[in-house]
Amino acid sequence: MTILVTGAAGFIGSNFVLDWLDNNDENIVSLDDLTYAGNLDNLSSLSKDNRHFFIKGDIGNSELISSIFEKYSPRAIINFAAESHVDRSISTPENFIKTNILGTFRLLQSTLLYWEVLQKKQKEEFRFIHISTDEVYGDLDAKSSRFTEENKYIPNSPYSASKAASDHLVRAWHKTYKLPVITTNCSNNYGCFQFPEKLIPLCIINAINDKALPLYGDGKQIRDWLYVKDHCDAIRLVLQNGSVGESYNIGANVERTNIEVVKLICKLLDDIKPRIDKESYVKQISFVKDRQGHDRRYAIDSSKIQKELGWQPKETFDSGITKTIKWYLDHNKWVTNVISGDYKKWIDK
Repeated sequence: MTILVTGAAGFIGSNFVLDWLDNNDENIVSLDDLTYAGNLDNLSSLSKDNRHFFIKGDIGNSELISSIFEKYSPRAIINFAAESHVDRSISTPENFIKTNILGTFRLLQSTLLYWEVLQKKQKEEFRFIHISTDEVYGDLDAKSSRFTEENKYIPNSPYSASKAASDHLVRAWHKTYKLPVITTNCSNNYGCFQFPEKLIPLCIINAINDKALPLYGDGKQIRDWLYVKDHCDAIRLVLQNGSVGESYNIGANVERTNIEVVKLICKLLDDIKPRIDKESYVKQISFVKDRQGHDRRYAIDSSKIQKELGWQPKETFDSGITKTIKWYLDHNKWVTNVISGDYKKWIDK
């Protein structure tokens, strides 16, 4: 048996592939177009693993997707493929429309053609798992309840609007064509292999390189943080036992302001890797002009997946952040290759 994982060389996708192969013997076909955040180094430990097959390609390439279906006959698709950085979506929104909306549409179309001709048992067991974000729900004020699966979609950035559109397409392909889909909406992930434009890896890397730790506005925007390996556990449960046509929110009930997150990173680094002058890394915090249309608060109610599928996060925020800091400190070559752009050089080979 085989599953197809799209966006497999990205942050969450690569963590999922590695965790899957640590816990299963089932083959994985990894598909990734290796845009700026796709890094084949993330999967380098699998270079000699005969359960793993990597293919460079775009989910919008229908001919390629059809050839993968024909060759590998996957029993499921886990769709991580997406452009995912809000700042980039503000400056270059067209890339997000192309991948997140048009790419999802073409992947759904290719999948539908494949699924429709499967044998009855295979057809019944097939799943299309679509990975999405809590940002589709919009903004919360301080007193509002956490997002549930019943919240309306009110996206506020080009990124979240493109993901909302992809979620609607996935739902429509189920309602119209009966394609067996499940959607997950997660809170902010952190952990190893995260591209260092995101808050946590950016601050870890900048701190140890004596650079500013930038915070938008007053730094009091609230996010709900989820350790990436806990997220992977949840997705495996959704694939195994999730109900077709349903959506599941995935969050760890860890609301923190951005400034709280950065100060915790500084405190932990003060102990793990002190500055040469013995002062706290807090002195490197710098406040910068706020992002356009910056949502103030996200918070996920994950009670549905906890009650129905028995999922619980294993990491506390402190333990997850500590593991994340140590990973970046222990993987300087990976960090250096990403910052320098050397991780892209294989394309020219």
